[in-house]
Amino acid sequence: MIDGFGIVWGERNLMLSGLGNTVVLSVLSAACALLLGALLTPLLVHKAKAIRAPARFFVDAARCTPFLLFAYIVYYGLPSLGIRLDNWSAGLAALIVYHTAYMGEILRGAWASQPPAPIEAGHAFGYSGLLLFRRIVLPPLALASAPVVGNQLIQVIKDSAFLTIIALPELTHAASSIQSRHYVPFAAFITAVMLYWALCLVVEAGVATVGRMAEARR
Repeated sequence: MIDGFGIVWGERNLMLSGLGNTVVLSVLSAACALLLGALLTPLLVHKAKAIRAPARFFVDAARCTPFLLFAYIVYYGLPSLGIRLDNWSAGLAALIVYHTAYMGEILRGAWASQPPAPIEAGHAFGYSGLLLFRRIVLPPLALASAPVVGNQLIQVIKDSAFLTIIALPELTHAASSIQSRHYVPFAAFITAVMLYWALCLVVEAGVATVGRMAEARR
């Protein structure tokens, strides 16, 4: 067993490269998904059914589809429609689109739980539409939803592991490569688990910081 970890240490450059790719994928996809989710939220609560229904259909369709299957569709299915993406672009696009639905639903739920007084005050001062959302709704919304958004960021990190199926060189792919060449599955995958755990601890620390900021505002 100890020899297995020694082999993994000898392949540390490959493992660290996979870790770096996982970090880049997770940060980019989480940031884009959160931004797009924030833009999707007003559509989910719009009074007009013609606007609200397509947004709701997108959210429900994404949430009811396993991410692994969704990644297959993006990488292997879209070429049949004439849309060809390399493994990096396909993996990033799959993570962004899939988690945009979750971020939008998280923010919609947080919006529904907000007191109406600030929004009414915003209307009284002439705010409406996207300006009202950006200046009045979004700041308390972000603080209120931070713990759930943090959980979704952790899910983004975990879902990135599925992208090994399209040969994207992220952390799980690196661990799988090491174990297939040296047959040290326990050491390779336990090392990967510990690195995923470290990433999640960083996210948890960030969420805790936002939580303290929210308490300071009250």
